[in-house]
Amino acid sequence: MTSVKPLSPATGRRHVVRLAGVVIGYSELEETWPMGRRARGKFRPGIGYDLVEPVFRLYAEAVPPGDGVVIDDTKLERYHNSRDALGLRLEDADGNVVKTSGIHIADYSRERGADARHLDVLISDERYWVRRVTGINA
Repeated sequence: MTSVKPLSPATGRRHVVRLAGVVIGYSELEETWPMGRRARGKFRPGIGYDLVEPVFRLYAEAVPPGDGVVIDDTKLERYHNSRDALGLRLEDADGNVVKTSGIHIADYSRERGADARHLDVLISDERYWVRRVTGINA
């Protein structure tokens, strides 16, 4: 997949992931794939990350860093069920809720250090993509 760099004022703007109003973490979502409705970026934990970290560590244990091969189907299923039950929410830099169909935090910090956390989001919000790609507030 080729990354498309945004050319709009949204470039380099912070996004916030929340759980019931608590800040889980932040990302600039530096990489975007508008046609696939996907954005990804470095993830910086917030004050509430410890509430959800065990869920995202399940994924890291089920799918170790490297080639993406699943080594534990049971943990992967537990991860999907637990993540979906969290009800995480994504907000843009202006505090607007961005409609998503999936929020994933790849947390390989124990294996590869603090910089090995990334936020990967499937964004179904058409207005977000118009703003992000064109800079026009739809």
